[in-house]
Amino acid sequence: MSTTSSSHEKQTFSWFVFGLMASVTFVGILSELVPSGILPQMTDGLGVEESEVGFLVGVYALASAIAAIPLISATLAFNRKTLLMALLIGFAASNIVVGLSSSYAVIIASRIVGGICAGVMWPMIAAYGTRLVPEDMHGKAITVIMSGNTLGISIGLPAMTAIGLTFGWRSVFMALGVIVAVIAVLSYFSLPEVKGERLSRSNSPLTLLKTPSILIVLLLTFLSVAAHYGIYTYITLLVEWIGFAGGIGLALLIFGIGSVISVIAAAKYIDAYLRPLIVVSLGIGGISMAMLLAFKGTLVISHVAFFLWGLAFGPLVTMYQTAVSKQVEEAKDVATSVQSSVFNLSIMSATWVGGMMLSDFPTTGVKRIVYMSLACFIVAAIVAFLARRTLRSSSSPSTSP
Repeated sequence: MSTTSSSHEKQTFSWFVFGLMASVTFVGILSELVPSGILPQMTDGLGVEESEVGFLVGVYALASAIAAIPLISATLAFNRKTLLMALLIGFAASNIVVGLSSSYAVIIASRIVGGICAGVMWPMIAAYGTRLVPEDMHGKAITVIMSGNTLGISIGLPAMTAIGLTFGWRSVFMALGVIVAVIAVLSYFSLPEVKGERLSRSNSPLTLLKTPSILIVLLLTFLSVAAHYGIYTYITLLVEWIGFAGGIGLALLIFGIGSVISVIAAAKYIDAYLRPLIVVSLGIGGISMAMLLAFKGTLVISHVAFFLWGLAFGPLVTMYQTAVSKQVEEAKDVATSVQSSVFNLSIMSATWVGGMMLSDFPTTGVKRIVYMSLACFIVAAIVAFLARRTLRSSSSPSTSP
Protein backbone atom coordinates (compact mmCIF):
# COMPACT_ATOMS: atom_id res chain seq x y z
CA MET A 1 0.00 0.00 0.00
CA SER A 2 1.61 3.28 -1.05
CA THR A 3 -1.06 5.92 -1.41
CA THR A 4 -0.63 9.62 -0.88
CA SER A 5 -2.84 11.54 1.49
CA SER A 6 -4.01 15.07 0.75
CA SER A 7 -6.19 17.59 2.48
CA HIS A 8 -9.07 16.92 0.11
CA GLU A 9 -8.76 13.15 -0.04
CA LYS A 10 -9.08 11.48 3.37
CA GLN A 11 -9.01 7.76 3.73
CA THR A 12 -11.69 5.83 5.55
CA PHE A 13 -10.68 4.51 8.95
CA SER A 14 -8.39 1.50 8.39
CA TRP A 15 -8.01 -0.64 11.49
CA PHE A 16 -4.95 -2.33 10.01
CA VAL A 17 -3.14 0.95 9.31
CA PHE A 18 -3.97 2.45 12.69
CA GLY A 19 -3.25 -0.85 14.41
CA LEU A 20 0.20 -0.81 12.82
CA MET A 21 0.71 2.74 14.04
CA ALA A 22 -0.36 1.55 17.49
CA SER A 23 2.38 -1.07 17.34
CA VAL A 24 4.87 1.77 16.93
CA THR A 25 3.70 3.48 20.10
CA PHE A 26 3.65 0.02 21.73
CA VAL A 27 7.39 -0.45 21.25
CA GLY A 28 7.98 3.24 21.90
CA ILE A 29 6.64 3.08 25.45
CA LEU A 30 8.32 -0.27 26.08
CA SER A 31 11.66 1.16 24.99
CA GLU A 32 11.19 3.89 27.54
CA LEU A 33 9.87 1.95 30.53
CA VAL A 34 11.34 -1.57 30.47
CA PRO A 35 14.03 -0.64 33.03
CA SER A 36 11.20 -0.09 35.54
CA GLY A 37 10.06 -3.72 35.36
CA ILE A 38 13.56 -5.22 35.58
CA LEU A 39 15.08 -2.63 37.90
CA PRO A 40 16.55 -5.12 40.44
CA GLN A 41 18.05 -7.29 37.68
CA MET A 42 19.66 -4.30 35.92
CA THR A 43 20.91 -2.99 39.26
CA ASP A 44 22.68 -6.27 40.00
CA GLY A 45 23.85 -6.85 36.44
CA LEU A 46 25.39 -3.41 35.97
CA GLY A 47 26.57 -2.99 39.56
CA VAL A 48 24.85 0.37 40.01
CA GLU A 49 22.31 1.87 42.41
CA GLU A 50 18.54 1.60 41.95
CA SER A 51 18.31 5.35 41.37
CA GLU A 52 20.86 5.03 38.54
CA VAL A 53 18.69 2.46 36.76
CA GLY A 54 15.74 4.80 37.34
CA PHE A 55 17.88 7.48 35.69
CA LEU A 56 17.89 5.38 32.52
CA VAL A 57 14.17 6.14 32.27
CA GLY A 58 14.72 9.78 33.19
CA VAL A 59 17.52 10.43 30.69
CA TYR A 60 15.43 8.83 27.93
CA ALA A 61 12.59 11.21 28.80
CA LEU A 62 14.96 14.19 29.03
CA ALA A 63 16.34 13.46 25.56
CA SER A 64 12.77 13.22 24.25
CA ALA A 65 11.82 16.51 25.88
CA ILE A 66 14.84 18.36 24.48
CA ALA A 67 14.63 16.86 20.99
CA ALA A 68 10.89 17.06 20.38
CA ILE A 69 10.37 20.73 19.50
CA PRO A 70 13.51 21.49 17.45
CA LEU A 71 13.55 18.18 15.57
CA ILE A 72 9.83 18.17 14.81
CA SER A 73 10.19 21.71 13.49
CA ALA A 74 13.29 20.75 11.46
CA THR A 75 11.64 17.65 9.98
CA LEU A 76 8.16 19.08 9.43
CA ALA A 77 8.64 19.13 5.64
CA PHE A 78 9.81 15.49 5.51
CA ASN A 79 7.56 12.75 4.19
CA ARG A 80 5.91 11.26 7.29
CA LYS A 81 6.48 7.63 6.28
CA THR A 82 10.14 8.19 5.48
CA LEU A 83 10.68 9.93 8.79
CA LEU A 84 8.94 7.13 10.69
CA MET A 85 11.17 4.52 9.02
CA ALA A 86 14.28 6.41 10.18
CA LEU A 87 12.91 6.59 13.72
CA LEU A 88 12.17 2.86 13.82
CA ILE A 89 15.74 2.10 12.77
CA GLY A 90 16.93 4.32 15.61
CA PHE A 91 14.69 2.53 18.12
CA ALA A 92 15.95 -0.88 17.02
CA ALA A 93 19.62 0.12 17.17
CA SER A 94 19.22 1.77 20.59
CA ASN A 95 17.67 -1.31 22.20
CA ILE A 96 20.11 -3.77 20.66
CA VAL A 97 23.13 -1.76 21.83
CA VAL A 98 21.75 -1.64 25.39
CA GLY A 99 21.22 -5.40 25.25
CA LEU A 100 24.82 -6.01 24.17
CA SER A 101 26.72 -3.42 26.21
CA SER A 102 28.25 -3.81 29.68
CA SER A 103 29.20 -0.14 29.94
CA TYR A 104 26.80 2.08 31.88
CA ALA A 105 28.04 5.10 29.89
CA VAL A 106 27.34 3.39 26.54
CA ILE A 107 23.92 2.33 27.79
CA ILE A 108 23.14 5.93 28.75
CA ALA A 109 24.24 7.09 25.28
CA SER A 110 22.01 4.48 23.64
CA ARG A 111 19.10 5.50 25.84
CA ILE A 112 19.63 9.09 24.73
CA VAL A 113 19.44 7.98 21.07
CA GLY A 114 16.21 6.12 21.81
CA GLY A 115 14.86 9.14 23.65
CA ILE A 116 15.60 11.43 20.70
CA CYS A 117 13.72 9.06 18.38
CA ALA A 118 10.81 8.99 20.82
CA GLY A 119 10.80 12.78 21.05
CA VAL A 120 10.08 12.95 17.33
CA MET A 121 7.88 9.85 17.08
CA TRP A 122 5.21 10.63 19.70
CA PRO A 123 3.99 13.97 18.29
CA MET A 124 4.66 13.03 14.67
CA ILE A 125 2.68 9.79 14.58
CA ALA A 126 -0.40 11.36 16.16
CA ALA A 127 -0.45 14.13 13.55
CA TYR A 128 0.32 11.56 10.82
CA GLY A 129 -2.79 9.62 11.81
CA THR A 130 -5.11 12.62 11.97
CA ARG A 131 -4.23 13.50 8.39
CA LEU A 132 -5.61 10.16 7.22
CA VAL A 133 -9.17 10.64 8.51
CA PRO A 134 -11.91 13.31 8.60
CA GLU A 135 -11.76 15.88 11.37
CA ASP A 136 -14.61 14.35 13.36
CA MET A 137 -12.54 11.16 13.72
CA HIS A 138 -9.33 12.78 14.97
CA GLY A 139 -9.93 11.80 18.58
CA LYS A 140 -10.65 8.21 17.59
CA ALA A 141 -7.54 8.05 15.40
CA ILE A 142 -5.29 9.39 18.17
CA THR A 143 -6.89 7.04 20.70
CA VAL A 144 -6.26 3.95 18.56
CA ILE A 145 -2.70 5.00 17.76
CA MET A 146 -1.92 5.78 21.38
CA SER A 147 -3.59 2.57 22.58
CA GLY A 148 -0.19 1.05 21.85
CA ASN A 149 1.06 3.08 24.80
CA THR A 150 -1.52 1.49 27.11
CA LEU A 151 -1.12 -2.01 25.69
CA GLY A 152 2.63 -1.65 26.01
CA ILE A 153 2.25 -0.97 29.71
CA SER A 154 -0.59 -3.39 30.39
CA ILE A 155 0.58 -6.35 28.28
CA GLY A 156 4.02 -5.60 26.90
CA LEU A 157 5.74 -4.54 30.11
CA PRO A 158 4.57 -7.56 32.15
CA ALA A 159 5.62 -9.83 29.26
CA MET A 160 9.01 -8.17 28.98
CA THR A 161 9.44 -8.31 32.75
CA ALA A 162 8.71 -12.04 32.65
CA ILE A 163 11.26 -12.48 29.84
CA GLY A 164 13.81 -10.54 31.87
CA LEU A 165 13.22 -12.64 34.97
CA THR A 166 13.50 -15.86 32.98
CA PHE A 167 16.27 -15.14 30.47
CA GLY A 168 18.04 -12.11 31.94
CA TRP A 169 17.51 -8.39 31.50
CA ARG A 170 19.60 -8.20 28.31
CA SER A 171 17.16 -10.49 26.51
CA VAL A 172 14.45 -7.87 26.97
CA PHE A 173 16.30 -5.23 24.98
CA MET A 174 17.36 -7.71 22.30
CA ALA A 175 13.76 -8.88 21.89
CA LEU A 176 12.59 -5.27 21.60
CA GLY A 177 15.15 -4.57 18.90
CA VAL A 178 13.91 -7.52 16.84
CA ILE A 179 10.24 -6.56 17.31
CA VAL A 180 10.94 -2.99 16.17
CA ALA A 181 12.72 -4.32 13.07
CA VAL A 182 9.67 -6.42 12.16
CA ILE A 183 7.37 -3.41 12.62
CA ALA A 184 9.66 -1.35 10.39
CA VAL A 185 9.34 -3.90 7.57
CA LEU A 186 5.54 -4.03 7.88
CA SER A 187 5.36 -0.22 7.98
CA TYR A 188 7.46 0.09 4.84
CA PHE A 189 5.03 -2.04 2.86
CA SER A 190 1.76 -0.98 4.50
CA LEU A 191 1.67 2.62 5.70
CA PRO A 192 0.49 5.39 3.33
CA GLU A 193 2.73 8.19 2.14
CA VAL A 194 1.95 11.60 3.63
CA LYS A 195 3.76 14.76 2.55
CA GLY A 196 5.23 17.11 5.12
CA GLU A 197 4.16 20.70 5.82
CA ARG A 198 5.95 24.03 5.73
CA LEU A 199 6.80 25.67 9.03
CA SER A 200 5.58 29.27 9.21
CA ARG A 201 5.57 32.03 11.78
CA SER A 202 1.92 31.35 12.62
CA ASN A 203 2.53 27.71 13.54
CA SER A 204 5.95 28.02 15.15
CA PRO A 205 6.51 26.67 18.68
CA LEU A 206 7.01 30.18 20.11
CA THR A 207 3.68 31.34 18.69
CA LEU A 208 1.92 28.31 20.13
CA LEU A 209 3.44 28.94 23.55
CA LYS A 210 1.74 32.35 23.58
CA THR A 211 -1.69 30.73 23.25
CA PRO A 212 -3.46 30.56 26.65
CA SER A 213 -5.44 27.42 25.86
CA ILE A 214 -2.31 25.52 24.87
CA LEU A 215 -0.55 26.65 28.06
CA ILE A 216 -3.42 25.19 30.09
CA VAL A 217 -3.12 21.86 28.28
CA LEU A 218 0.64 21.89 28.88
CA LEU A 219 0.13 22.55 32.60
CA LEU A 220 -2.34 19.67 32.82
CA THR A 221 0.08 17.45 30.93
CA PHE A 222 2.95 18.23 33.29
CA LEU A 223 0.90 17.66 36.45
CA SER A 224 -0.82 14.50 35.22
CA VAL A 225 2.33 12.87 33.91
CA ALA A 226 4.22 13.67 37.11
CA ALA A 227 1.33 12.16 39.09
CA HIS A 228 1.51 8.88 37.16
CA TYR A 229 5.15 8.42 36.22
CA GLY A 230 6.66 9.73 39.45
CA ILE A 231 5.55 6.52 41.14
CA TYR A 232 5.22 4.24 38.08
CA THR A 233 8.95 4.45 37.40
CA TYR A 234 9.49 2.86 40.81
CA ILE A 235 6.48 0.54 40.69
CA THR A 236 8.62 -2.47 41.63
CA LEU A 237 9.67 -0.70 44.82
CA LEU A 238 6.06 0.36 45.47
CA VAL A 239 4.89 -3.26 45.26
CA GLU A 240 7.62 -4.29 47.72
CA TRP A 241 6.86 -1.40 50.11
CA ILE A 242 3.16 -2.17 50.44
CA GLY A 243 3.70 -5.94 50.42
CA PHE A 244 1.34 -6.39 47.48
CA ALA A 245 -0.12 -9.91 47.43
CA GLY A 246 0.85 -11.50 44.13
CA GLY A 247 3.95 -9.41 43.50
CA ILE A 248 4.90 -7.20 40.58
CA GLY A 249 3.49 -9.59 37.95
CA LEU A 250 -0.06 -9.47 39.33
CA ALA A 251 0.21 -5.73 40.04
CA LEU A 252 1.08 -5.01 36.41
CA LEU A 253 -1.65 -7.33 35.17
CA ILE A 254 -4.37 -5.65 37.26
CA PHE A 255 -3.05 -2.22 36.32
CA GLY A 256 -3.08 -3.26 32.66
CA ILE A 257 -6.64 -4.56 32.72
CA GLY A 258 -7.82 -1.22 34.07
CA SER A 259 -5.81 0.62 31.39
CA VAL A 260 -7.25 -1.42 28.54
CA ILE A 261 -10.82 -0.88 29.75
CA SER A 262 -10.35 2.89 29.95
CA VAL A 263 -8.73 3.08 26.50
CA ILE A 264 -11.69 1.26 24.95
CA ALA A 265 -14.05 3.70 26.65
CA ALA A 266 -11.93 6.68 25.57
CA ALA A 267 -11.98 5.59 21.92
CA LYS A 268 -15.77 5.80 21.99
CA TYR A 269 -16.31 8.97 24.02
CA ILE A 270 -13.21 11.19 23.75
CA ASP A 271 -14.43 13.35 20.84
CA ALA A 272 -17.73 14.12 22.58
CA TYR A 273 -16.69 14.16 26.25
CA LEU A 274 -13.06 15.26 26.43
CA ARG A 275 -13.27 17.41 29.58
CA PRO A 276 -15.36 14.95 31.66
CA LEU A 277 -12.97 12.18 30.65
CA ILE A 278 -9.96 14.16 31.88
CA VAL A 279 -11.59 15.23 35.15
CA VAL A 280 -12.84 11.73 35.96
CA SER A 281 -9.49 10.13 35.09
CA LEU A 282 -7.62 12.53 37.36
CA GLY A 283 -10.13 11.98 40.16
CA ILE A 284 -9.81 8.21 39.92
CA GLY A 285 -6.02 8.50 39.92
CA GLY A 286 -6.12 10.55 43.10
CA ILE A 287 -8.44 8.05 44.77
CA SER A 288 -6.09 5.17 43.90
CA MET A 289 -3.10 6.95 45.48
CA ALA A 290 -5.15 7.78 48.58
CA MET A 291 -6.16 4.11 48.90
CA LEU A 292 -2.54 2.97 48.74
CA LEU A 293 -1.58 5.47 51.43
CA ALA A 294 -4.51 4.68 53.70
CA PHE A 295 -4.64 0.90 53.30
CA LYS A 296 -1.16 0.09 51.98
CA GLY A 297 -1.05 -3.61 50.96
CA THR A 298 -4.40 -4.65 52.43
CA LEU A 299 -5.70 -7.61 50.45
CA VAL A 300 -8.34 -6.75 47.82
CA ILE A 301 -8.22 -3.00 48.60
CA SER A 302 -4.69 -2.65 47.25
CA HIS A 303 -5.69 -4.69 44.19
CA VAL A 304 -8.66 -2.40 43.58
CA ALA A 305 -6.31 0.58 43.96
CA PHE A 306 -4.04 -0.74 41.21
CA PHE A 307 -7.08 -1.37 38.99
CA LEU A 308 -8.31 2.21 39.51
CA TRP A 309 -4.81 3.53 38.85
CA GLY A 310 -4.83 1.63 35.57
CA LEU A 311 -8.23 3.13 34.67
CA ALA A 312 -6.80 6.59 35.26
CA PHE A 313 -3.62 5.87 33.34
CA GLY A 314 -5.11 4.32 30.19
CA PRO A 315 -6.17 7.45 28.27
CA LEU A 316 -3.36 9.69 29.64
CA VAL A 317 -1.47 10.21 26.38
CA THR A 318 -4.61 10.31 24.25
CA MET A 319 -6.41 12.92 26.35
CA TYR A 320 -3.77 15.61 26.12
CA GLN A 321 -2.64 14.98 22.56
CA THR A 322 -6.29 15.27 21.53
CA ALA A 323 -6.71 18.39 23.68
CA VAL A 324 -3.71 20.18 22.19
CA SER A 325 -4.59 19.02 18.65
CA LYS A 326 -7.99 20.70 19.00
CA GLN A 327 -6.32 24.07 19.62
CA VAL A 328 -4.76 24.36 16.14
CA GLU A 329 -5.75 23.86 12.52
CA GLU A 330 -2.33 23.48 10.87
CA ALA A 331 1.02 21.89 11.77
CA LYS A 332 -0.47 19.67 14.44
CA ASP A 333 2.94 17.97 14.55
CA VAL A 334 4.42 21.15 16.04
CA ALA A 335 1.63 21.58 18.57
CA THR A 336 1.86 17.96 19.70
CA SER A 337 5.67 18.22 19.79
CA VAL A 338 5.39 21.01 22.36
CA GLN A 339 2.96 18.87 24.37
CA SER A 340 5.18 15.80 23.99
CA SER A 341 8.20 17.78 25.12
CA VAL A 342 6.40 18.82 28.29
CA PHE A 343 5.19 15.23 28.73
CA ASN A 344 8.73 13.91 28.70
CA LEU A 345 10.10 16.80 30.74
CA SER A 346 7.55 15.87 33.38
CA ILE A 347 8.65 12.22 33.34
CA MET A 348 12.26 13.31 33.76
CA SER A 349 11.41 15.72 36.57
CA ALA A 350 9.23 13.24 38.45
CA THR A 351 11.80 10.45 38.04
CA TRP A 352 14.58 12.73 39.29
CA VAL A 353 12.59 13.92 42.31
CA GLY A 354 11.56 10.34 43.06
CA GLY A 355 15.17 9.19 42.87
CA MET A 356 16.20 11.95 45.29
CA MET A 357 13.48 10.90 47.72
CA LEU A 358 14.66 7.30 47.59
CA SER A 359 18.27 8.35 48.18
CA ASP A 360 17.58 10.84 50.96
CA PHE A 361 14.84 8.84 52.70
CA PRO A 362 15.59 5.12 52.19
CA THR A 363 12.78 3.92 54.46
CA THR A 364 10.04 6.42 53.55
CA GLY A 365 11.03 7.45 50.01
CA VAL A 366 8.35 5.42 48.21
CA LYS A 367 5.63 6.75 50.53
CA ARG A 368 6.74 10.31 49.83
CA ILE A 369 6.55 9.69 46.09
CA VAL A 370 2.96 8.46 46.46
CA TYR A 371 2.11 11.65 48.38
CA MET A 372 3.68 13.69 45.58
CA SER A 373 1.55 11.87 43.01
CA LEU A 374 -1.61 12.45 45.05
CA ALA A 375 -0.89 16.18 45.27
CA CYS A 376 -0.35 16.41 41.50
CA PHE A 377 -3.61 14.55 40.83
CA ILE A 378 -5.57 16.93 43.04
CA VAL A 379 -4.15 20.11 41.51
CA ALA A 380 -4.58 18.79 37.95
CA ALA A 381 -8.21 17.78 38.61
CA ILE A 382 -8.99 21.30 39.85
CA VAL A 383 -7.37 22.90 36.78
CA ALA A 384 -9.20 20.54 34.39
CA PHE A 385 -12.54 21.17 36.10
CA LEU A 386 -12.13 24.93 35.68
CA ALA A 387 -10.84 24.76 32.06
CA ARG A 388 -14.27 24.58 30.42
CA ARG A 389 -13.40 26.44 27.21
CA THR A 390 -10.02 24.83 26.62
CA LEU A 391 -11.21 21.25 27.10
CA ARG A 392 -14.25 21.65 24.92
CA SER A 393 -15.66 18.77 22.89
CA SER A 394 -15.98 20.63 19.60
CA SER A 395 -13.14 20.43 17.08
CA SER A 396 -12.94 24.12 16.23
CA PRO A 397 -9.77 25.79 17.51
CA SER A 398 -9.92 28.29 20.30
CA THR A 399 -7.40 30.59 21.93
CA SER A 400 -9.26 31.38 25.13
CA PRO A 401 -9.09 29.30 28.28
